[in-house]
Amino acid sequence: MTKSIKLALVAAMAMGATSAFATNGDNLIGTGTNSRAMGGVGIAKSFGAESGLANPALISTVKDMEVAGSATFFMPSVSFQSDAMSNANPGLPAPISADSAADFSVIPEISFAQRINDNIVYGVSVTGTAGMGVDYGDVGFAPQGGASDNGAFKMKTALQLLKVAVPFSYSKGGFSIGVAPILQYGTLEMSHMIGNPNATGPADAFILLDEGVGSDTSLGYEVGFSATNDGFTFGLVYKSELRMNYANTISSSINAFGGAAATGVASGDNLDQPAEFGMGLAYEVSGSTISLDYKNMAWGEAAGYADFGWENQDIFALGYEYAGSNWAVRAGYNYAKSPIVEQKASSPQAAYGAAVRNFFNLAGFPGIVESHYTAGGSYSVSDSLSLDTAVVYAAEVTESFSTAGMTQGFIAQGGGTPTGAETSSADVTHSQIAVTVGVTYKF
Repeated sequence: MTKSIKLALVAAMAMGATSAFATNGDNLIGTGTNSRAMGGVGIAKSFGAESGLANPALISTVKDMEVAGSATFFMPSVSFQSDAMSNANPGLPAPISADSAADFSVIPEISFAQRINDNIVYGVSVTGTAGMGVDYGDVGFAPQGGASDNGAFKMKTALQLLKVAVPFSYSKGGFSIGVAPILQYGTLEMSHMIGNPNATGPADAFILLDEGVGSDTSLGYEVGFSATNDGFTFGLVYKSELRMNYANTISSSINAFGGAAATGVASGDNLDQPAEFGMGLAYEVSGSTISLDYKNMAWGEAAGYADFGWENQDIFALGYEYAGSNWAVRAGYNYAKSPIVEQKASSPQAAYGAAVRNFFNLAGFPGIVESHYTAGGSYSVSDSLSLDTAVVYAAEVTESFSTAGMTQGFIAQGGGTPTGAETSSADVTHSQIAVTVGVTYKF
């Protein structure tokens, strides 16, 4: 137990200096190197100690003691532009498409599991599981930056989530049940330009809003089940909602854009990680394993995400593994339709709020990638030590949402009279490459 606690602390300290970007919403597609190589499956396919957060019932496959550690080198490519402000001010130059500087991060993970007796296995997992972030801080801003502006208001966002789990599994006769108490630690930082209420002229008409980092912790749980017979394994998992509140972050930004009544964002600084339900099926024969998972993420029922119009998300993962005597190769595919949908106004009065939500979704939190192609493998250096790797490519996706209501609002704030026919949009392009390297040691 002492070894596992020390390993957990190392991973937690490493997480403090990293951030991740969204894949399935704001979640990575899987936990552990070998899961990611197989498209993120893990509800019915066991990966030993790495299964503690995917389905706690599956750590039951650990024979004695096992430690697995990995680092994911995450490289998103995000570009954004919006003409909401320039269309409201014809004298300003048209915006350009600019790349986010948040294009590299390192995501740590470490897992431990040990068998107590013939029926019980326990473990500890410390994992960077989710996050989002962009950085347009070095991009010009129209009143000061002229033609270098991309319309993002110099937006910078960084959401980081770390989970600590202590899974327990009980197995007998091909059946396993598992439970894992969860501690989640999260941080959120947001900054962007806003109108200066104390402006004395054009030179100081805008200032940077940056309230620093908000953080919170939350307790939750995961429960899992698996049944194995004649090469087939069926699995179920449920993960509870984790309630998070990041003081003076979201509310400060929303207040700067008119407040809850104007924007329709009434959850303040709450940004809960949603509940998740999943089921999986795996079949193993002659060294080959094929596994299929289905998960549902309840974004539309989680405070914060629901306010911004995120919808519940169905996630499908398919993975294949062929294992030799001291090596294995893996491949997979993961698909989940983006939970972020264009917000449309139900009335002229609601047009501004819908446009603000569209802007923040695409400028600050564009978790819109859908198709992921994965591959990887393992090589056993000895009976105890194996080296693992995975590569994930998320295909490029482009979204364009209307921000006409913002343009009309800016015109009115400037003393003009909007006609109602003004147009503008927020446009984002997003793709990803991630490389995970890991080691597994079996005592």
